[in-house]
Amino acid sequence: MTEWWNALDNVLRVLYCIAIPSTLILLIQTVLSVAGGMADGGTAVNPSDTSGLDLDIQTDTDTDLSELSDADFDDLSRHDGSGVHDGSVLRLLTLQGVVAFLTVFGWSSIVAISTGSNETVSMLIGLVLGLIAMFLVAKLVQASQKLAENGTLNVRNAIGECGRVYLPIPPAGAGEGKVMLQVQGQLNEFSAITMSSEPLSTGAVVRVTDLRGELLVVEKE
Repeated sequence: MTEWWNALDNVLRVLYCIAIPSTLILLIQTVLSVAGGMADGGTAVNPSDTSGLDLDIQTDTDTDLSELSDADFDDLSRHDGSGVHDGSVLRLLTLQGVVAFLTVFGWSSIVAISTGSNETVSMLIGLVLGLIAMFLVAKLVQASQKLAENGTLNVRNAIGECGRVYLPIPPAGAGEGKVMLQVQGQLNEFSAITMSSEPLSTGAVVRVTDLRGELLVVEKE
């Protein structure tokens, strides 16, 4: 091993020092990712997750809850200045991308030099292949983030959708019933109320007009 290392020139030594550690890191990342323990930059922020917020509203206030539903939550941004849809943005300089670049750059340059290519040309080949690997990893991360976003049910998307009453809904907000409607391509059951003076019986076609928290406000279609 020592003789092999001493026989290498300085360029190959540097390339091996880049390729071997980055390959080990890449393997560790892959194992952790498969095991579900790998998250780029921490757990992703879900803007619809309010489990950590205190949303209790005092009942002695004159606040009209219907006014809260008029707010456009898509205009909210995270504290770091990024929007809630930044998960769809292509990010090249991630930990996975840099490790993939170093791994591919190191080994492809070593292989090219070993085949007799000029060192400068070999490193240029490694640079190009490394950048391609970084781009592919960025696209893979972007695609996985889009899948995660698309799989998260946003109840606000139910507004304007039509469905059918599953359990009767009392009139004038006197109680809750159940409706079945399709949101984001999935058929779901939701609790609902109506402000209409007439009750909505099972099977009635209704349209969602508003939200009260997770509670749908519907009217007869």
